[in-house]
Amino acid sequence: MNHTIVHLIGVEISGEFSAQNLELIRNCRALVLSKRHRALLSQLLDDLPAERLIPIAPVQDALHQAAHFLIEGDVVILATGDPLFFGIGRTLLKFFGPDRIAIYPAPSSMQIAFSRFKIPWDDAGFLSLHGRAACNIATLLTHDKLFLFTDRHSSPDRIAKSLLTECGSGINSEYILHVAENLGMDDERLHTGTLAEIAEQTFSPLNVIILLKTRDFPSSTEPCFGLTEDEITHSRGLITKNEVRAASLHALRLPRQGVLWDVGAGSGSIGLEAARLFPELQIFAVEREEEQVKNIQKNREQFRAWNLKLHQGSAPDILTALPAPDRVFIGGSGGQLLTIIDHAAERLIPGGRIVVNAVLEKTAQDAPAYLHALGLDVTLSEIKVTRRSYSQAKDGIQPIQTMHPITIIIGQKKNTEQEKTDECI
Repeated sequence: MNHTIVHLIGVEISGEFSAQNLELIRNCRALVLSKRHRALLSQLLDDLPAERLIPIAPVQDALHQAAHFLIEGDVVILATGDPLFFGIGRTLLKFFGPDRIAIYPAPSSMQIAFSRFKIPWDDAGFLSLHGRAACNIATLLTHDKLFLFTDRHSSPDRIAKSLLTECGSGINSEYILHVAENLGMDDERLHTGTLAEIAEQTFSPLNVIILLKTRDFPSSTEPCFGLTEDEITHSRGLITKNEVRAASLHALRLPRQGVLWDVGAGSGSIGLEAARLFPELQIFAVEREEEQVKNIQKNREQFRAWNLKLHQGSAPDILTALPAPDRVFIGGSGGQLLTIIDHAAERLIPGGRIVVNAVLEKTAQDAPAYLHALGLDVTLSEIKVTRRSYSQAKDGIQPIQTMHPITIIIGQKKNTEQEKTDECI
């Protein structure tokens, strides 16, 4: 039985190695390391054969070479800080298996950064932007305290500018950015500033960020679901009523991540509740009426629903610029219902849902037939809301308030990949 193992050593930012780790390096069959770590060990590496030194990039090549040498003896792989904290540790555990790996962590750049700024970190959120093609920047503001690993495409100044552009200059005084450059090196620098201040600076590519909310907002104490009609800004009673809103959101079966179109958004109540429930969900509210657009803007700001993006204009024309949806809610259509459904069904991902709230009898008849004709599975529910209140001062239960019934129409797009799998089975 082969008892050789991989020694995964976290290197401290100071570049110092313990006597135990140096001994492991001297006696290993092969050493996987980066250019920076090669420079730290330059004297020791002079005594090691060149064929035993493996560049850590590209990673897959390094792993296969390490596996080859592991047949003959132990292999050492060097990483920075704690390899299990947004590091290579996850990849190695999957590749070699936990029984073949010993891990020797060092303090991570996260721990060092928080200590430099004297900020407790047990209540922080963590996110790595390394290699991400795109990031829903507004989701960063869902945390009171967030640690960010950056890369050259997501530098502190770009992040600050994007937040100000996405959420408006009003948030500038509401957040503080702490930026740590070149931690542990001779040219280490620490910066603290508002979003606007950080946006005007340039930084070394090797940096990390701590984003801090400076104060609580009223929405922080609100329930994450169940806003009332009185709490949401709307006009002339044009708002999806509480009970219907709850049923509509249930019908949507929202994913935690993905894209929701809220078409004919009105006051934006559906998108608003969705945004607060799932901060990583991208919501696109489409509304043409100026009065309603202002209501949505006010609600978005009041409830800090930064993952809700407003697009003023008429559907379906404006929908072509939006990313393909996982879910579509149609609350209003401006007389273009069938055209909107046609466009939404075509763009909808397999397994996605379209939910139409029908007030008019014609909508309740046309929408299901058209959804079915497009190949979606269709179900309908009629919601009839009656409300009564109780007041001891007014002799108990008050008269019934009856609202116009609403038909909730659900169109589920078939998952073609699942169907193919089922056919094979």
